[in-house]
Amino acid sequence: MKAVITAGGRIDGAFAQAAGTHVKALAPVRGMTMLARMIEALGAAGVSQIAVVGGEEVRAACGGSVDRVVDESPSGSENLLRALRAWPDSERVLYATSDLPYVTGGAIGDFAGRVGQGALAVALTEFGAFCERFPGAPPFGITLSGERVVNGGLFSIPQGSGDKLAGIAQRFFEARKRPWRMASLVGPGVLIRFLSGRLRVADLEAMALHVLALPAQALRGCAPELAFDVDTIDEYRYACTND
Repeated sequence: MKAVITAGGRIDGAFAQAAGTHVKALAPVRGMTMLARMIEALGAAGVSQIAVVGGEEVRAACGGSVDRVVDESPSGSENLLRALRAWPDSERVLYATSDLPYVTGGAIGDFAGRVGQGALAVALTEFGAFCERFPGAPPFGITLSGERVVNGGLFSIPQGSGDKLAGIAQRFFEARKRPWRMASLVGPGVLIRFLSGRLRVADLEAMALHVLALPAQALRGCAPELAFDVDTIDEYRYACTND
């Protein structure tokens, strides 16, 4: 099994000052950068080869700990496309973000082991489990049909799906933090179900199947460690001070 990590995100202002870097992946959290923690966790989960999409600072930080560094683009959506093409001949690829400060090999291994054959999968964590693991954390999660879940930063990309995903990746990347925008990309029926509070996780799976012609899994019950990502200084400060 191979993996690719996107590590091109930048931070500025008070966040960058607190982290001591403008490259989010290289922000230190409890003695290790977030990128190094992801690389270590993937290795512990049995990943055989790792590629990273990033710039010169990321390349220098990786040293010999990864198999390939793909040059980054200034565009986040373009970096996503480069990640999808990092291992074109692989049977399947784990796609990971580089801002999961609590990620573990066990959490990744559990996710990878439960993905269905040939499925495009994303990790989902139950909101209650997330709150129990991270008490007092900044707000996370989305509400679907009255149920709150937290989406993770780990995906399983099936063999041969890179071109299909590339065709819509840029639009969905821009909408990834706004579920109503993701729903609107598919059609008015899905958008209406979301706005009326009736959009379910199963609807999202059906949406992905309709758009991509691929079986899709929103894999429930994943470890909360896959769902705590760092986008704000408050999230960063929490991760630095809570094990």
